[in-house]
Amino acid sequence: MSLSNSTHRYGIIAQLLHWSVVALLLVQFLLAEAADELPEGAEKLAMLAQHRSVGVTILLIALLRLAWRLIDRPPAPLPMPAWQRIAAAITHWGLYLILFAMPLSGWMMSSAENSPVSWFGLVQLPDLVMPSESLGDFLHEVHEVLAGTLLLLVGLHVLAALKHQFIDRDGLLNRMLPWGGRG
Repeated sequence: MSLSNSTHRYGIIAQLLHWSVVALLLVQFLLAEAADELPEGAEKLAMLAQHRSVGVTILLIALLRLAWRLIDRPPAPLPMPAWQRIAAAITHWGLYLILFAMPLSGWMMSSAENSPVSWFGLVQLPDLVMPSESLGDFLHEVHEVLAGTLLLLVGLHVLAALKHQFIDRDGLLNRMLPWGGRG
């Protein structure tokens, strides 16, 4: 398999970036849920620090994904009705937007809550906003709404991929699977 995309398939780099984000998003939701269940204290702070670090990692990978997409064009689109192409484009760009907005809103929320953000304790990130309880509360709500929107878009993305795989049988899903063949 090629590092770069072909006219029929995504290359190894695009696949690695895609599936890395998928895995890290699963970790993020698990960390967030686990932290919500913990009482205030050191264990919760440690869990939230991990959540922030994974969020920063997702932001970095999203930047790499977008750069790679601009450098290495995706495979040619499969024939499908115009409404499906439009829906796919809106969903994909919505996912990119949220992959940037979620970590940034979390980073700003942490800054507003005067809770430093570091990347796995190796790099301390600067505060994006000044401490403010009301801003922190607002950004917490924004982060929650973005999380719900992300789940909705991921659900639509997965359902569309499954539709193409099992109903249309057009090989679309195979283009992003490492073992998918030509598609």
